[in-house]
Amino acid sequence: MTTAIIAIGGNALLKSGEQGTITQQFANSRETCDQLIQLVEMGYKVIITHGNGPQVGFALRRHENAREFIPPYPLGVCVAETVGSIGYMLQQTMQNTVKKKGLGVDTVTIITQVVVDKNDSSFKTPSKPIGQFFSKEDIDIKVSNENWNVVEDSGRGWRRVVPSPRPIRIVEKDTIGHLLEKGKIVIACGGGGLPTIEHDDGTLDGVEAVIDKDYASSKLAQQLGLDEFIILTSVDKVSINFGKPDEIRLDTMTVAQAKKYFDEGQFPPGSMGPKIEAAIEFLENGGKKVIIASNDALVEAIRGDAGTIIIP
Repeated sequence: MTTAIIAIGGNALLKSGEQGTITQQFANSRETCDQLIQLVEMGYKVIITHGNGPQVGFALRRHENAREFIPPYPLGVCVAETVGSIGYMLQQTMQNTVKKKGLGVDTVTIITQVVVDKNDSSFKTPSKPIGQFFSKEDIDIKVSNENWNVVEDSGRGWRRVVPSPRPIRIVEKDTIGHLLEKGKIVIACGGGGLPTIEHDDGTLDGVEAVIDKDYASSKLAQQLGLDEFIILTSVDKVSINFGKPDEIRLDTMTVAQAKKYFDEGQFPPGSMGPKIEAAIEFLENGGKKVIIASNDALVEAIRGDAGTIIIP
């Protein structure tokens, strides 16, 4: 039986142009689970991971706007808050989907902690934008009062930036693996997991950072020895010369080709870059196949009729 980890973006649950109401997110969850359940029907054992970028932005804004009445949560707790709510949506929706299909498979969500290196370079140079946009006047107050690191974002305003360290170890890896072996559908590493540092005595502390969900998914897949890593995103295929007249959409790619294109700057850090790096790391550490495809073409991609396949 093939084992796979499927990484879906936070925008799969909150689509462009939507307000992001819970009703809309549940409707999008149903569409997503209708796709994912087909892999289970095909005999796959699956772990589902997901992003939470839009959702954690909403959570931060709620806390920011309510700070006059309620003490705001730190970033790490906001990440946990959204991971729990998204996990609830996906878990309930998948349970209902399984029920309708008569498959008799349980779904479980694991709030996942991820160990990072306290000396990771990203802590010295935070670069991941989060939360709402501010005017220059308002962001200067935040910098003064909250000691934020900030950046101007594409002329749209100023935003807070935080570290985005690379994952070292998935704390709940053994529990997730045990559930997978028992045939459960597991939802894990939500939002890239909750970043923690490990002390000499083995205890953990959360840190103000976010982890890229594709790097975390790759790390979990490596630690569990999974066969396939599937990344669902907003584009149909990986491309080189993206957006140019000579754009080439790739059906297949080897690790060597992926490295070559990456070194040439074909995959920018803010979009396809982390996905390609995560794919390379997975394949170089025992993985068999990576598929990158659009959110609505999962089954076609599994059959080789859509998406981009990356192989060792």
